[in-house]
Amino acid sequence: MSRVANSPVEIPKGVETNVSDTEILVKGSKGNLRLELHSSVAVARDGEILSISAKDGSRQANAMAGTFRSLINNMMLGVSVGFVKKLELQGVGYRAKAEGKKINITVGYSHPINYQLPEGVSADTPSQTEIVISGADKQLVGQVAAEIRDFRPPEPYKGKGIRYADERVFRKEAKKK
Repeated sequence: MSRVANSPVEIPKGVETNVSDTEILVKGSKGNLRLELHSSVAVARDGEILSISAKDGSRQANAMAGTFRSLINNMMLGVSVGFVKKLELQGVGYRAKAEGKKINITVGYSHPINYQLPEGVSADTPSQTEIVISGADKQLVGQVAAEIRDFRPPEPYKGKGIRYADERVFRKEAKKK
């Protein structure tokens, strides 16, 4: 049995929280986030600490309490520090350029890809072969990074494609005659 929900969530300095029976609102320097609570989860605020507990002792309620504890902790980290995902483009002629709320990506197709960033996520291109995605919502930052990576995932023979900065691509040996 997981004991994730037993540890409380500390509210960082400069973060405002508003807890009601059905939702929690978190405001910080990086943005505002809102989470609708599950009916079997209760959140109690005691000063600068949030305690998450299951309303009943059922197995599903305990699981939901642990899940929501992690979600609320990620919200606190997101609005105070933020989340970042780095992507690398590897291949001849592969490049990317951030232009406001769009990313222009050239990865070997007959046309460039113009990816529209959702609200709450920003992108930066320190070089032509790097994309840095940042935002307050951990799930949304990861989703945007995964969608961009899906335009040209790394292939196993030459390693060309879009990959995460910390990703290791397993390389295959070429076919022998």
